[in-house]
Amino acid sequence: QLQASGGGLVQAGGSLRLSCAASGHSLNWHALAWFRQAPGKEREFVAGVSWSGGRTNYADSVRNRFVISRDIANDAVNLQMDSLRPEDTAVYYCAADPNYTGVPASLPIENNYAYWGQGTLVTVSS
Repeated sequence: QLQASGGGLVQAGGSLRLSCAASGHSLNWHALAWFRQAPGKEREFVAGVSWSGGRTNYADSVRNRFVISRDIANDAVNLQMDSLRPEDTAVYYCAADPNYTGVPASLPIENNYAYWGQGTLVTVSS
């Protein structure tokens, strides 16, 4: 089971850091990702990282503003979000893919992810 935390209310231009850790299940050898779902919209890919942290993939809308990182020591994944915009407002979900093949292009594929966190709300005010 995945537990996401770190959401909250922030002004535009501010920063937040999301974290996701596993309970009762190791994230070793899993690709990890963050997705988000804004009100009235479909869930979309935000960022993904290989199990070692060496390979990443980002949605164009967040590239150069968000950084995903693998915290191997704590068996977790983090998402540092800077220069936040009102359009970043969404529920953010972490997800884990136990069958990652090492191809960064596969990280955005939602159907690959077998494990999902409960979501954490990020609200960016203008």
